Amino acid sequence: MTARYSSFADFYPYYLTQHADRRCRRAHFLGTSSAIAAIVQFIDSQNPWWLLVALVTGYGGAWIGHFMFEKNRPATFDQPLYSFRADWVMYWQMLTGKLSW
Repeated sequence: MTARYSSFADFYPYYLTQHADRRCRRAHFLGTSSAIAAIVQFIDSQNPWWLLVALVTGYGGAWIGHFMFEKNRPATFDQPLYSFRADWVMYWQMLTGKLSW
Protein backbone atom coordinates (compact mmCIF):
# COMPACT_ATOMS: atom_id res chain seq x y z
CA MET A 1 0.00 0.00 0.00
CA THR A 2 1.44 3.32 -0.99
CA ALA A 3 -1.58 5.60 -0.64
CA ARG A 4 -1.75 7.83 2.42
CA TYR A 5 -5.15 8.56 3.84
CA SER A 6 -6.10 11.89 5.34
CA SER A 7 -9.01 10.55 7.37
CA PHE A 8 -10.22 7.34 8.92
CA ALA A 9 -13.42 7.60 6.85
CA ASP A 10 -11.28 7.42 3.70
CA PHE A 11 -9.12 4.61 5.04
CA TYR A 12 -11.77 2.21 6.36
CA PRO A 13 -13.28 1.21 2.97
CA TYR A 14 -9.77 0.36 1.78
CA TYR A 15 -9.16 -1.60 4.98
CA LEU A 16 -12.25 -3.73 4.31
CA THR A 17 -10.98 -4.58 0.80
CA GLN A 18 -7.89 -6.02 2.46
CA HIS A 19 -10.13 -8.34 4.51
CA ALA A 20 -12.33 -9.75 1.76
CA ASP A 21 -11.59 -13.38 2.69
CA ARG A 22 -13.83 -14.51 5.55
CA ARG A 23 -11.02 -16.64 6.96
CA CYS A 24 -8.89 -13.52 7.34
CA ARG A 25 -11.70 -11.72 9.16
CA ARG A 26 -12.20 -14.77 11.37
CA ALA A 27 -8.50 -14.90 12.21
CA HIS A 28 -8.67 -11.20 13.13
CA PHE A 29 -11.75 -11.81 15.26
CA LEU A 30 -10.15 -14.71 17.12
CA GLY A 31 -6.92 -12.80 17.64
CA THR A 32 -8.71 -9.73 18.96
CA SER A 33 -10.91 -11.85 21.22
CA SER A 34 -7.82 -13.58 22.60
CA ALA A 35 -6.15 -10.22 23.17
CA ILE A 36 -9.20 -8.98 25.08
CA ALA A 37 -9.14 -12.13 27.25
CA ALA A 38 -5.43 -11.63 27.94
CA ILE A 39 -6.00 -8.00 28.95
CA VAL A 40 -8.74 -9.13 31.33
CA GLN A 41 -6.28 -11.66 32.78
CA PHE A 42 -3.70 -8.89 33.18
CA ILE A 43 -6.18 -6.69 35.03
CA ASP A 44 -7.11 -9.57 37.30
CA SER A 45 -3.59 -10.84 38.00
CA GLN A 46 -1.43 -7.72 37.43
CA ASN A 47 1.03 -10.10 35.75
CA PRO A 48 2.63 -8.13 32.86
CA TRP A 49 3.20 -11.31 30.85
CA TRP A 50 -0.49 -11.16 29.93
CA LEU A 51 0.21 -7.94 28.03
CA LEU A 52 2.74 -9.82 25.91
CA VAL A 53 0.15 -12.56 25.34
CA ALA A 54 -2.34 -9.86 24.25
CA LEU A 55 0.12 -8.45 21.69
CA VAL A 56 1.15 -11.84 20.33
CA THR A 57 -2.38 -13.20 19.99
CA GLY A 58 -3.84 -9.95 18.68
CA TYR A 59 -1.28 -9.37 15.98
CA GLY A 60 -0.70 -13.09 15.46
CA GLY A 61 -4.31 -13.67 14.47
CA ALA A 62 -4.25 -10.74 12.08
CA TRP A 63 -0.97 -11.71 10.47
CA ILE A 64 -2.05 -15.33 10.05
CA GLY A 65 -5.16 -14.07 8.30
CA HIS A 66 -3.17 -11.90 5.93
CA PHE A 67 -0.25 -14.15 5.14
CA MET A 68 -2.19 -17.44 4.93
CA PHE A 69 -5.56 -16.41 3.50
CA GLU A 70 -5.52 -12.94 1.96
CA LYS A 71 -1.94 -13.22 0.70
CA ASN A 72 -1.42 -9.51 1.26
CA ARG A 73 0.59 -7.23 3.48
CA PRO A 74 -1.15 -6.02 6.65
CA ALA A 75 -2.08 -2.35 6.48
CA THR A 76 -0.57 -2.01 9.97
CA PHE A 77 2.85 -1.76 8.36
CA ASP A 78 1.88 1.44 6.50
CA GLN A 79 -0.98 2.90 8.53
CA PRO A 80 -0.57 1.64 12.10
CA LEU A 81 -2.97 3.99 13.89
CA TYR A 82 -5.76 3.80 11.33
CA SER A 83 -5.30 0.02 11.12
CA PHE A 84 -5.51 -0.41 14.88
CA ARG A 85 -8.72 1.61 14.97
CA ALA A 86 -10.11 -0.16 11.90
CA ASP A 87 -9.50 -3.56 13.48
CA TRP A 88 -11.68 -2.58 16.44
CA VAL A 89 -14.39 -1.17 14.16
CA MET A 90 -14.34 -4.35 12.08
CA TYR A 91 -14.43 -6.47 15.26
CA TRP A 92 -17.45 -4.55 16.54
CA GLN A 93 -19.20 -4.84 13.16
CA MET A 94 -18.64 -8.60 13.14
CA LEU A 95 -19.79 -8.90 16.74
CA THR A 96 -22.99 -6.99 16.03
CA GLY A 97 -23.71 -8.71 12.70
CA LYS A 98 -23.10 -5.67 10.49
CA LEU A 99 -20.21 -7.46 8.80
CA SER A 100 -20.22 -11.18 8.05
CA TRP A 101 -17.55 -13.34 9.50
